[in-house]
Amino acid sequence: MIKFLLIALLSLTAAHGQIAVKADLLFTMTGDLKPIKNAIILCGPDGTIQAVGTDIQIPEDYQILTAKVATPGIIDAHSTVGLSGILNSPKHDQEQLEKSAPIQPELRAIDAYNGRDPLVKWLRDLGVTTVHTGHAPGTLISGQLMVVKTNVPSITSMKDTLIPASAIASTIGSKALSKSPGTRSKAIAMLRAEFLKAQARSLKIEAAKNDPEKEAPDANLKLDTLVDILTKKIPLLINAHRHQDIAAALRLREEFGFDLILDGAAEAYLLLDEIKAAKIPVIVHPTMGRPFGDMENMTFTLAAQLHKAGIPFAFQSGYETYVPKTRVVHFEAAMAAAYGLPQEAALAACTINAAKILGLADKIGSLEKGKHADLALFDGDPLETTTHTTHVIINGKLVSSTAK
Repeated sequence: MIKFLLIALLSLTAAHGQIAVKADLLFTMTGDLKPIKNAIILCGPDGTIQAVGTDIQIPEDYQILTAKVATPGIIDAHSTVGLSGILNSPKHDQEQLEKSAPIQPELRAIDAYNGRDPLVKWLRDLGVTTVHTGHAPGTLISGQLMVVKTNVPSITSMKDTLIPASAIASTIGSKALSKSPGTRSKAIAMLRAEFLKAQARSLKIEAAKNDPEKEAPDANLKLDTLVDILTKKIPLLINAHRHQDIAAALRLREEFGFDLILDGAAEAYLLLDEIKAAKIPVIVHPTMGRPFGDMENMTFTLAAQLHKAGIPFAFQSGYETYVPKTRVVHFEAAMAAAYGLPQEAALAACTINAAKILGLADKIGSLEKGKHADLALFDGDPLETTTHTTHVIINGKLVSSTAK
């Protein structure tokens, strides 16, 4: 009886965020990104980090978790998890791509997300605490993305997400080609035509704001979302792999002035100077992606080359058309580290750098006082595929424990 009471007490304590983590090696992902030995993190009851350091007194009522290595919760910078499910059944859990029209920016990820899908739990148990997820590459504009924690089962309010509409997903390349558009030039022409319509609409909206005698145009879900792109309320995330498609994305951005995030970018190594000059971040294709089609010229060293060039980048799980529908983002980082990317840079690209690209560096991505208490605990190097995730903490609560 006493044993059961103690277990219940510990569970209640953990549920309220009274957790202390003792790590042999702690990657806070702050400053020079170097780890701290024999560190302690206190997770407060409000879900934030109370203290981080080596000389911290642990309150008596805190549950203590130990780890060989601890990092901030892993961030997947681009995924379709929650819309693409573990069953890989078009009739049941494949909501990531609507092909009834080539341009549909009004489609919202929050309206299809299923946080109870086993695939979300699978990622959470592996240390992924935040996903930038939504509509998949495959049409000129497939819909919206959002940022959400992997412990959110259902989105009943916008407040359940970190960002309810974080980017609009676009594709330039062979994946977006069909009956219409049938060629790359047609695809770009269609995008330009829609953006020109949105420009005209934006002018009418502004004119109505400045002149009470002018009537504002009626709501238009599609064009209003494109206006949000042009007015920089939301970035356009363009999936492009071939060098000519990356160049087309850069030209569109120069013409219309929107905020651009390059996605995939398998041949970005051919345009490093241009990408850097444009100050465009890159969400790198999965390092272990399959080299065929637009990705036939991919290289395992792309992340290392971006790092050397000083171009901001993050890792993603990407989108696969087969089971299990997602990769594990820090395994992709591990492969990049094996091909020349420094370990700290690899971890940064799935923690703090991902948070910066998503505009969330003030909340997640590093372990600092006042930030969200999201942590992943490991029994070894997190970039070794033989390492196990022992505990996962989100908002100061223990959400996964595989420790024996």
